[in-house]
Amino acid sequence: MSSGLEEAFLAACDSYSEDRVVCDPELNLRFVSECRARGLDEPVAVLNRSLLNLRKAGRLSGLRRSKPTRFKNEDQYRFAAEMAGRYLERRERLSLDSVLCDPDLAAVFDITAGSLAPGFSSLQYRWAALNLRKARQFRPELLSRVAPPLEIIHYRAEEVVVSQLPVTQGVYLLFDGQRLLYVGEARNLRLRIKKHLDHSDNRELARWLWENGPEELRLEIQILEPHTPTRTRKALEAELIRSRDPVLNVK
Repeated sequence: MSSGLEEAFLAACDSYSEDRVVCDPELNLRFVSECRARGLDEPVAVLNRSLLNLRKAGRLSGLRRSKPTRFKNEDQYRFAAEMAGRYLERRERLSLDSVLCDPDLAAVFDITAGSLAPGFSSLQYRWAALNLRKARQFRPELLSRVAPPLEIIHYRAEEVVVSQLPVTQGVYLLFDGQRLLYVGEARNLRLRIKKHLDHSDNRELARWLWENGPEELRLEIQILEPHTPTRTRKALEAELIRSRDPVLNVK
C-alpha cells in the first residue's frame, strides 16, 4: 500500500505538504482519486491517516520541496478552530489528526468553527488547528478521556431558556467570537448558569457581561455521568483551565 500512497500523493500534492493534502478539500479529493486509480480502496480516513504515518516515518522526505501554506488573518478565526477541534476531540475521544483525516468529522469541524467565526474556508479553519498543534498549544486533555461527557451542547447565550437547561452535573465554557472567557463546573448546571446570566459572582465575568451584553456570548455545556465524583468534576475544570487558558478565570 505504501508505494501506491507515495505515488498518489506525488501525483496530487501540487508541491504542497502531506498536511496540506489532508486538510485541503480540493487536494484531498485529488489524492483520493489517485489512490483509487492505483487500486487502493480503503476508506478515506484510513488513506489520509496512512499518508500522515508515511510522513512521520520519513518515507516522503526528500521527494520534493513543499510550497508553504500561510494565511495572514489567522488570528481572526484561530480561536474558533481550537474550540471546534477540542469539541470533537472530547466528543469522539479522538486526536485532532484523526478528526481531520475523517471527511465526516472534518465537515462537522468546519461547521462548528464556521458558526463561531463565519466567513473563512475549511482549509483556513483546519490549518489554524494544525498550527496550534504544531506550536504545542493543543495540549492533550487526558482527564477528558477518563471522564468523557454524555453530551455536549452549544447555545447562544441570548437564546438560552434557563428552564430548559439540564439540572445534572457537568462543566461549562463561556466564550465570545474571539476567545474563551470562562470555564466552570457545577453539580446543577441550570442553577449555576442562571446565576452567571443574572449577575455572575465572578467579578470579571460580571463586568464583561455588563459591558458587552449576551449577544456575542456563547455557551458550551458538557454533561457528565450522574455519579461522577465531585473531585473528578473539579479536576476536569482545572484541566480545561490549564489547557485552554480562559481569560477570566483566576490562574
